[in-house]
Amino acid sequence: MSSVLFDRIALIGIGLIGSSIARDIKESGLAGTLVISTRSEATLKRAEELGLGDLYVSSAADAVKDADLVIVSVPVGSSGMVAEQIAANLKPGAILTDVGSTKASVIAQMAPHVPAGVHFIPGHPLAGTEKSGPDAGFAGLFRGRWCIFTPLPDTDVAALERLREFWIALGSKIDEMDPEHHDKVLAIVSHLPHIIAYNIVGTADDLEAVTESEVIKYSASGFRDFTRLAASDPTMWRDVCLHNKDAILEMLARFSEDLAYLQRAIRWGEGDKLFELFSRTRNVRRSIIEAGQDVDAPDFGRHALDPKS
Repeated sequence: MSSVLFDRIALIGIGLIGSSIARDIKESGLAGTLVISTRSEATLKRAEELGLGDLYVSSAADAVKDADLVIVSVPVGSSGMVAEQIAANLKPGAILTDVGSTKASVIAQMAPHVPAGVHFIPGHPLAGTEKSGPDAGFAGLFRGRWCIFTPLPDTDVAALERLREFWIALGSKIDEMDPEHHDKVLAIVSHLPHIIAYNIVGTADDLEAVTESEVIKYSASGFRDFTRLAASDPTMWRDVCLHNKDAILEMLARFSEDLAYLQRAIRWGEGDKLFELFSRTRNVRRSIIEAGQDVDAPDFGRHALDPKS
């Protein structure tokens, strides 16, 4: 058991990420009291049934009273609204953080509402599955995964270290970068793959020459794994697209250029170009495995890494 890091932690939002954080907090004893808040009464009731926290309140403003650490785990488009709701009840010296997949937009939304004396440290744990809701979370989701901080220029060093200690206790590795760079990195490693997956699955669904039953019946591993990405939470990914628009459009333009190159190589039978591309991309996969961000097993190693898959 780990020692208590914060007397009182408030979790705003209890989906996949929030419920996984809650499970790790409870399992490791990181909080004296864990308060859970979500707008949905049904979701809040389910969180209580699962025993994810100690106190359960529908009001985010009430949840953060006397909290030493507040973690906002909502779709990025709701970040500003939540910050406005809780601002008056944040206690001086509290740490306020988030888990959003876009950082420049979240900072622009939340920072104006953060009172003086509250330490706002934007964060993003790079972990998750295609599932959502409080039942989707599980302890150990963040183990061996990166959590990226995008601290503001005047961030308190001691507060940053406390938040670092918290995520390390959840098993994460920590990195820091500026918000704009984070958004570009995530646009290529996360946002673009999901957008492509949504598009490919949508294209298959629209094909008149192939019936839906054939698409499902004959799904090879490639299409099947695209459907896994395309099954992710629509609200979250709508907000990601709208709130990381510039970086995503830049990466989509690059992707379109590379796709045109691939089309030409196929059209003109340029096997050497195809072989060079496929060899280079295969090496990227090997590098990810060597970096410990996946295992060399079927289904992208999901069965080894995610007990909920």
